[in-house]
Amino acid sequence: MALKATICKAELHIADMERGYYHDHTVTVARHPSETDERMMVRVLAFAMHADSSLIFGKGLSAEDEPDLWRKDLTGAIELWIEVGLPDEKRIRRACGRARQVVVVTYGGRVADMWWQQNKAALQRQDNLTVINLAAEESRALAALAERGMQLQCTLQDGELWLIVDGENTRIAPEIRMAPPGR
Repeated sequence: MALKATICKAELHIADMERGYYHDHTVTVARHPSETDERMMVRVLAFAMHADSSLIFGKGLSAEDEPDLWRKDLTGAIELWIEVGLPDEKRIRRACGRARQVVVVTYGGRVADMWWQQNKAALQRQDNLTVINLAAEESRALAALAERGMQLQCTLQDGELWLIVDGENTRIAPEIRMAPPGR
C-alpha cells in the first residue's frame, strides 16, 4: 500500500520591503512521505522569498519535469523555476533553457558546500541562474516551525528574512552564491 502525502496549510503574511510586495497567501503544501520537515519548510521559505499571485508549488518529488515552485505567464511560458535542495547540474541546465529565471535554494551545511564546489564551474555558465544557500542552523530552525496548520509572518528586508510564529522570531540570512549580473 502506497503512503500518501501529508497536507499542510500555511497562512503567509508577507511584507517584502525590497520588492514593495505586501500580501497574504494561503498555501497548501503536500509533503511527500520521503520529504523531511526541513525540505518542506525550505520550499515554504522559497515561496515567501519569491511570493507572487501566480507562483505555485509543483507536483513534488515524484514529478521529474516540474520544479518545486514555478510561475508562468499568461501564454504558459515559464518565468520563474525554483528548485530546492541539491539538484543535478543537468536538471538545472535544462531548467535554464526552459525558464526566463531559475533559482536554486540549497541547504544542508557541509553537503551543500560540497555540492556547490562540484557544480560551481558548470553552473556559472548559466546567465539566468541564481543560487542561494541557507546555513544548516537556519534550515533546522525552519524545520522546527513545521506544523500541519501554520501562520507565518514573513518580513524581507536588507537581504534577510524574519519569520514570526507565535511571537517567536526566526532570522534567516540567505547567502547568494551566484546571481545574474544586475540582480
